[in-house]
Amino acid sequence: MDQPVLSLRKIGKTFPGVRALNGVSIDFYKGEVHGIVGENGAGKSTLMKILSGVYTLEEGEIYIDGQKVDIRNPMDSLNLGQSIIFQEFNLIDALSIAENIYLGRLSRKKGKPIDWKQVNAQAKALMREVGYDIDPRMLIRDLSVAQKQMVEIAKALSFNARIIIMDEPSATLTTKEVENLFRIVRSLKEKGVSVIYISHKLEEVFEICDRVSVMRDGNLISTRGIAEVTRRGIIEDMVGRKVEQEYPPREKKPADDAPIVLEARNLKREGVFENISFKLRRGEVLGFAGLVGSGRTEIMRAVFGADKLDAGEVFINGAPVRIKTPDDSIAHHLAFLTEDRKQQGLLLQVSVSRNISLANLGAITRHGFLNFKAERRVAEEYVRTLQVKTPSINQRVIFLSGGNQQKVVLAKWLYTSCDILILDEPTRGIDVGAKAEIYHLINQLVDEGKSIILISSDMPELLAMSDRVMVVYNGRIKGELDGEDITADNVMSMILQKQEEENPCM
Repeated sequence: MDQPVLSLRKIGKTFPGVRALNGVSIDFYKGEVHGIVGENGAGKSTLMKILSGVYTLEEGEIYIDGQKVDIRNPMDSLNLGQSIIFQEFNLIDALSIAENIYLGRLSRKKGKPIDWKQVNAQAKALMREVGYDIDPRMLIRDLSVAQKQMVEIAKALSFNARIIIMDEPSATLTTKEVENLFRIVRSLKEKGVSVIYISHKLEEVFEICDRVSVMRDGNLISTRGIAEVTRRGIIEDMVGRKVEQEYPPREKKPADDAPIVLEARNLKREGVFENISFKLRRGEVLGFAGLVGSGRTEIMRAVFGADKLDAGEVFINGAPVRIKTPDDSIAHHLAFLTEDRKQQGLLLQVSVSRNISLANLGAITRHGFLNFKAERRVAEEYVRTLQVKTPSINQRVIFLSGGNQQKVVLAKWLYTSCDILILDEPTRGIDVGAKAEIYHLINQLVDEGKSIILISSDMPELLAMSDRVMVVYNGRIKGELDGEDITADNVMSMILQKQEEENPCM
């Protein structure tokens, strides 16, 4: 085999009280797409931050083209031909696309002003390369999340790097945008660029990677060719145990004549969705399938009272209700776990205990004063019941893993004594082990008689966990699937059929 373009040898890193990396050694080759997978806290991002100069190397050695290198800061990494696309965007909202792409490289020559025409032309070419014909003068604050991700990729390409690290690059992308991302990755591979691809989505790893390395608890567990591994084998390496079933079976299914706990009739929000009708039964998981942007989230935001309804009726336990605000929903025992837990579901700089009590402070308030003893008791109960991994209930939520943050959001809503939960992308951005725990919680809740609406872009998850599935396309419900009819082929055929009806030239 050829000499590795990049070699990591016995890399170690320790944070106060935590051994983050323990003697990790991996080789990366020219023109290779190398997947790195592992649960949250496995050490993936720490390893990449050492490689990119964000963290200082404490133990071990790094070699590029067989030569030992010293990476002390991000500029050292860039000068060695490496570029990283972080999971969290590293963009400045008040600057333009072009300014962000070339930030720190807009130097004046011989006292002349910056040639903005040339800068914008180069930025426009890069954005076209990543599939977006967009004005490079647009401010970052005016872009969608997916467009911001593509600016990050364009910025990485602008360095002409030989090694590009992508940390969860598809987390915010639609199916079509992921296909475009894969096109870019394959193009880089053809040019001899080495791509290190970090992802929780194993289907992407099998689609795009040549080899895959599995990490667990700061250790490298395995590195194998993609043809040598199976999905179950990777999962078992990640969690350190045998996995019989990825999606746990439910003890009991809802009866066909179970009471209807939530009904929507002819809901409409002008320009967003219309003619939305569905029923949810007690002890049921009702899935909502559809492409990103189909209107699934917008429908549920309106049902919950976060957005205004222009027409239609909502019934809870057979009685019509007027839900104008989320407080109205909480009063009717309806909860909504939003898809963006960090921006909409949690107060990241606040403790676990306060986040859990946040939606039901009235239950632990007497005469206008918060009962801190009661708040602690409630938090400790939910941390124990949901097995939230945290050093203390006083720990700020920002320092928890994604899966444990999601458990805190669930605890917040369960403390409101909700009977109906709307779960919007409940496992997005969390690892396989945490997903399994969320699936068990879903089954436990419906076995207890609660009812769940599940919105998910993870098709296997949606099909495995749902009792019925509503298919949404372009703001309308296009069909319903039940029992053995709940298959990926049936879901996609409904969506594609509607696309062809609206675009007969497809």
